[in-house]
Amino acid sequence: MNQFPPFLFPPALKPGDSVTVIATSGALKELEAFERGLEVWRSHNYPIKLGSNWNTCYGYLAGTDTQRRQALLEAWEDPDCQAILCARGGYGSARLLENWTWPKQSPKWVIGFSDVTGILWSLAREKIGSLHAPVLTTLASEPPWSIQRLFDYLEGRAVEPLQGVGWGGGKASGWLLPANLTVATHLLHTPVQPHLEGAILALEDVTEAPYRIDRLLTQWRMLGRFDQIRGIALGRFSRCDGDSWTVEEVLSDRLQNLEIPIVGHLPFGHDGVNAALPVGARVTLDGDRGTLEISPP
Repeated sequence: MNQFPPFLFPPALKPGDSVTVIATSGALKELEAFERGLEVWRSHNYPIKLGSNWNTCYGYLAGTDTQRRQALLEAWEDPDCQAILCARGGYGSARLLENWTWPKQSPKWVIGFSDVTGILWSLAREKIGSLHAPVLTTLASEPPWSIQRLFDYLEGRAVEPLQGVGWGGGKASGWLLPANLTVATHLLHTPVQPHLEGAILALEDVTEAPYRIDRLLTQWRMLGRFDQIRGIALGRFSRCDGDSWTVEEVLSDRLQNLEIPIVGHLPFGHDGVNAALPVGARVTLDGDRGTLEISPP
């Protein structure tokens, strides 16, 4: 693990720090859930600023590519902003990242998941840490322990290992790279894809039929991308079953023979608990015990 350069993480947050909300992908629809998510942050004493595009709509996108890039740039360069909260997922981060360059400055937290995978992976390409965690429209639905875990990590406290179901393969250490499988697959072989050497992948997805999951994983195999990683942590693949193979059968068929540690049924992803996962953190995946242990921030 020492041969891989460590990630640069933003400073730990502290109550009173200002955070900014932007919409990087789809247009905001779930206003009630969004307001509840804002209240979670306010209840932890974080002043909130709404970015320039938080409620902008351009078709199914949260504004034009120019508007969304501008909102991200404004938040990233705002000296009073300590973290960027993504309003929701949907679709659109890849469009935002076309010809995108991160300004050189001290990093700040970017928090989200699902389509926000594009933003998190773009930062990982630059060896900048971020947090794969609930967006504002899903945050208030998390159980108390998951919300506490998010703030514990952001505020510099250690978090408990996650328990899943071990598929075997022994134990491996590496750096954590969470992703939505569909979004990540479409980023392979683009300028956004991080270098994968030494990574522990953490994958989840939603509403993809088993044959589509098969197709995505086969793409990874044909590109040789699984040859570069040290282990796979599988979260929830919700609403992904079909009328032949189950999604779990497809995952097993496509991954079990990689001869690396794999842990399934970890508590992250859509439609349920979405435990915070720090992108770029040093982790240990135990395929026999079924645990994902994250090093302290």
